[in-house]
Amino acid sequence: KVHVGSGSSQGLEGEKSFSGKDAEDLGSPPSLKPYKCDECDLCFGRSSHLLIHQKIHNGEKPYHCLECGTFFREKATLRKHERTHTGEKPFSCGQCGKSFSQKTNLCVHEQIHAGIKPHKCLECGKQFTQSSSLWKHEKTHRGEKNEKCLECGKCFILKSNLLQHQRLHTGERPYQCSECETRFLTSSDLRKHQKGHRDEKPYKCGACEKGFLELRKLQSHERIHTGEKPFKCLECERCFSQKHHLGRHQRVHTGEKPYKCGECGKSFAQKGYLSIHYKTHTEEKPFQCNECGQFYRALTTLRKHAKLHTGNKISNG
Repeated sequence: KVHVGSGSSQGLEGEKSFSGKDAEDLGSPPSLKPYKCDECDLCFGRSSHLLIHQKIHNGEKPYHCLECGTFFREKATLRKHERTHTGEKPFSCGQCGKSFSQKTNLCVHEQIHAGIKPHKCLECGKQFTQSSSLWKHEKTHRGEKNEKCLECGKCFILKSNLLQHQRLHTGERPYQCSECETRFLTSSDLRKHQKGHRDEKPYKCGACEKGFLELRKLQSHERIHTGEKPFKCLECERCFSQKHHLGRHQRVHTGEKPYKCGECGKSFAQKGYLSIHYKTHTEEKPFQCNECGQFYRALTTLRKHAKLHTGNKISNG
């Protein structure tokens, strides 16, 4: 419900994605914010901002990632998330040319060039660009090796190191090269491998300069820029840019759940759902908070936790 009222000068809570003009609007005096939320009395300068805010209270997440099944409140947030699947990195460093999928990651990276290291170790005085790097460093002073492998008894300072070690026992190689489908134990091994492909991609995208080994992969990628959706569902007439996206969607109509958990037999329609579920058996928590070092099984859970550091309230609605 949208109605007029005076109120707070606080900004939007929750996920944000506004233009510069929108940002100016959020900083306007309370008298210029006539749209009031019935739930928490926050006021907004535009009705569209109020509608976005209200999704926090009603729990509405209408935007769905076709790749992994994650839901989002805003379309812009979904678009940011989709870059983790497409590999698109539109934010480039003016100093060294390194590219990033998120603007926040670029800002953190730029601190390296600027020499900004605001996080200082009280033990030895060493300084770090990120608080997560300081947190890991401090554990080396304490010498605590509380993370123990139940398979062989080896102990580690960081849980991330333990999880990486456990893959030696399970044989799991979660990092796959999108070009040749070779799998790797660690993300660093994958990055090293991918460097070998960079000079082997003759087909370049004219919009973002991303390279591909095959012409068909370039043509498929270009639909991201053109918005073309040639693959149509005969059941509901919804259209998709990629054929495999249509295939996943059709399971909504057929009820097919081809991804089965080897531990408990539970089946899932999307591979991403199975991956999240499987972590409940392995206790793997690969997603780490950069602020406090806490680990989580799912990226969505990490994002909710991260709001505690930024001061945004999380609705349980």
